[in-house]
Amino acid sequence: MLELPGQERLSPFQIFLLFLSFYVLIAIGAQTFFQLPRELQRLFRYLDYIVCGFFFIDFCLRFKRADSKLGYMKWGWIDLLACVPLMSQFQAARLFRVVLIFRLVRALRSIKSLVDVVFRNRAEGVFVTAASATMLLVAFGAIAMLLIEGPVPESQINTAEEALWWAFVTVTTVGYGDYYPVTLGGRLVAVVVMIGGVGMFGSFAAYVGSLFVADENDDADRQHRANREMMRHLNRQIDGLGKEVALLREELAEARASRRSEEEGAEKVAGSDAPGRH
Repeated sequence: MLELPGQERLSPFQIFLLFLSFYVLIAIGAQTFFQLPRELQRLFRYLDYIVCGFFFIDFCLRFKRADSKLGYMKWGWIDLLACVPLMSQFQAARLFRVVLIFRLVRALRSIKSLVDVVFRNRAEGVFVTAASATMLLVAFGAIAMLLIEGPVPESQINTAEEALWWAFVTVTTVGYGDYYPVTLGGRLVAVVVMIGGVGMFGSFAAYVGSLFVADENDDADRQHRANREMMRHLNRQIDGLGKEVALLREELAEARASRRSEEEGAEKVAGSDAPGRH
């Protein structure tokens, strides 16, 4: 049965999409109400392709998990159309994108449900938060850098491709140095992106390390469970042996009592026969 919007349970990946939706709302608002420079429009288009890719992955996962594919498409067609890039040929995709975001927000229900999903698995929550912050940092870092550095003739960051490349290189702390800011504002943006990148990729490294630790803990847990099961089996066998010993003792006691009564009876018979012989 198809789950209606607002009744579904959020997954960590949908939490990532929810964070990504903040950028989507800002991008839709900026493109709708402001006359943006040509290069900034191209940057929004590139970022929109990335967002559409994640939304399409979410659609595929939902479609695969649906018990009834046809039933899912009663509402799933909105998810599919929301994956269409916001091109001039299909501006109605903006409406479906907003509907998709509202559905995610309705599924959130409260901040408590967000905290529950993020902290249900601490390592997984850190990974989702770091991935979301990284994508937002790349997007807003590239936009801010293009706005600040684009109008400056001496700057090397003048196009959407250069701004996006700079943002990816900087947030990953690679720092090729082929593109760099020359203005004070651009350098301040670069500092924020670099500091954020160091912390976020440190979180990624911690998450990967936690996977290995989790595997070792799982092996240890399996070994402990096997040991506990073996001890239970041994205890059951010992209990069975104890019961058998108790039964044998009872039978032996009954046999001794019966033998003793027979001997006593034989002695009485022998005693009663002795005077008659004399």
